[in-house]
Amino acid sequence: MGNFTAFEHKMTAAGMGDAPIRAFRRNYEALVRNESGLIPESSITPATDIPAYQSLSRSAPAAADLLGRAVVIKLNGGLGTSMGLKGPKSLLPVRDGVTFLDLMVRQVLALRENSGAKVRLLLMNSFSTSGETLAHLARYAADGLAEPGEVELMQNQIPKIDATTLEPVNWPAEPALEWCPPGHGDLFPALVGSGWLDRLLAEGVEYAFVSNSDNLGAVLDPVLLQYFADSGAPFLMEVTRRTAADRKGGHLAVRAADGRLLLREVAQCPDEDLDAFQDIDRHRYFNTNSLWLRLDLLKSQLAADGGVLPLPMIRNRKTVDPRDKHSTAVIQLETAMGAAIECFAGATAIEVPRSRFAPVKSTSDLLGLRSDAYEVLPDGQVLLHPERRGQPPVITLSDDYKLVDQLTPLGVPGLLKCLSLEVSGPVHFAPGVVLEGEVAVRNIGTTPREVAPGVYRDQTLG
Repeated sequence: MGNFTAFEHKMTAAGMGDAPIRAFRRNYEALVRNESGLIPESSITPATDIPAYQSLSRSAPAAADLLGRAVVIKLNGGLGTSMGLKGPKSLLPVRDGVTFLDLMVRQVLALRENSGAKVRLLLMNSFSTSGETLAHLARYAADGLAEPGEVELMQNQIPKIDATTLEPVNWPAEPALEWCPPGHGDLFPALVGSGWLDRLLAEGVEYAFVSNSDNLGAVLDPVLLQYFADSGAPFLMEVTRRTAADRKGGHLAVRAADGRLLLREVAQCPDEDLDAFQDIDRHRYFNTNSLWLRLDLLKSQLAADGGVLPLPMIRNRKTVDPRDKHSTAVIQLETAMGAAIECFAGATAIEVPRSRFAPVKSTSDLLGLRSDAYEVLPDGQVLLHPERRGQPPVITLSDDYKLVDQLTPLGVPGLLKCLSLEVSGPVHFAPGVVLEGEVAVRNIGTTPREVAPGVYRDQTLG
């Protein structure tokens, strides 16, 4: 048990290069040693005194020369299956047919137009998202954003591990299910193995801003770029204050042994420490998964680590066919991109406003984004309306609206002054409905409840 040779042969046959194989080998050997990957509360202390974005000088944002040495990398490997999507999540329309991907492109084009610098855009696609993403980008051919060789960084795939034998799982009924994504920590092997890291450095690109494609608040900010460049740090993580909704999200902490910052995900928390993990007053900072990298220092660190960043391994137990809970039990090994913060001496973090963290993980998030609580600017930026004072509405939808297609019959009410909205059962908001304060609409029947135009403030309908 624990022979890596079969995995190496399988990955080589599938076209995987040396970098992803070495990264997977490191995690697999940790699994065989029965390393848990857990980070107990006793080994860390809370992160404190994190600099705030609001304290940065706005008088000296990055100049064109610095912007020309930057690349925007968007993690674009997700399909959004939890929301009923069958294609890339970034092709989900936000408003009026404009998709996440369109807004990302607008953001980069606006940076180019305003600075005169050729800010690069690189999409880390998966085998599941590459084709449709590139087809959509064809409309931006005139902007140089359609050629795969100019915009695409391919995510690797790794074998699922038979939980009983620790061998590569065999599933002839659907061989594609024998593979899984390695988590967004794959960014680093993918940059190396694809040749993109060396290419970017050769072309004079020194700084990378990395974020999730479904986080429309994550825009390359020239003020932050200048701050990062001036700091000389190899790695900067954007964090924001945790709220009750973030209790299960990865938090920043300090490793007691050496004082380095680290990221702890809930899967790395021992059960007995879960209360401490979820204590948002103790562990105050939430990882937004928006990172800044110095590419030359990344290359140096990779060389020092033998070509593989020693990212903590995350062990996930699943079944080979996620739709069949009686199929073969497997282990999927993942790494988190933000966990690289502990790999760099001098890595740091900055507390950013909640406006830079606006991910769409559910239909509740999407409903808020489609409402007047948010503004979509011509340059592709998506911002909470100033009247919201940085606080998004808290939206809770019943399972009747779990899928994107189910949102259409619901309609989009005005939420500019809404603190919270709860919808349960079939409901339709007519055009002209405005909700303010705390509003709940409940329907235990099967016939949709029609909410007529008007202003509803601090009410429960139903």
